[in-house]
Amino acid sequence: MLGRIHSLESFGTVDGPGVRFVVFVQGCPMRCAYCHNPDTWEMNAGTPMEPSYIIEQYERNISFYKGGGITVTGGEPLMQVDFLVELFTLAKEKGIHTCIDTSGIAYKTTSNPEWLAKLDKLMTLTDLVMLDIKHIDPEKHKELTSQPNEGILAFAKYLDEKNVDMWIRHVVVPGITDDETFLYQLGYFIGQLKNLKALDVLPYHTMGENKYEKLGMEYKLKGVPPMDKGKLLDKKAAILDGIRKRRAELAE
Repeated sequence: MLGRIHSLESFGTVDGPGVRFVVFVQGCPMRCAYCHNPDTWEMNAGTPMEPSYIIEQYERNISFYKGGGITVTGGEPLMQVDFLVELFTLAKEKGIHTCIDTSGIAYKTTSNPEWLAKLDKLMTLTDLVMLDIKHIDPEKHKELTSQPNEGILAFAKYLDEKNVDMWIRHVVVPGITDDETFLYQLGYFIGQLKNLKALDVLPYHTMGENKYEKLGMEYKLKGVPPMDKGKLLDKKAAILDGIRKRRAELAE
């Protein structure tokens, strides 16, 4: 089974616990306005790689990955479930911690039963899912990503049912995802998830803008300033308020 791979990173420090070997897969149906990897969007591009080759690359620097492991990101990893099953099967045979960084966009409750069975298998091999929820509001999510969020929210519940550890990630973009009403609603939604292990609230930055220029692509958020990191704690507090409210209701 060959995967379509955009690139490999030997020493990732923001892609899960510990130092990680990071696999960037090729192909993504999302069109997030702030995506800093638009060169991973094309489905049929990338370099074909075998799972065994990736494990070999990991083992070259295995001493650095104590407390870490392999993270597959993208692009959208769940567009290549067969490849992930084979890769993570090899990883678990060697005791390697496995993580998927995903938008969840590939998941639909109406998906082909064969694909859902493969996803079930993948989840038995996955130690952690880092789920990026771009916006809790359906219409604003479409404006931001060109895709609906119903399947993404359903995927979060699916992970909870499968008891897979989950980190929620949310990028705060000034004027777009920083409204505290929506942040509270996001917290209220994820407050029901028993497998929630961490919440990463990330500040929007403009470092990807130059890449768009080099690729000859329009950067939709041109002129939007970076998120003031000093305000980030207040934004995270709004999400945490929602989490606490939902959990308090569930405890009654």
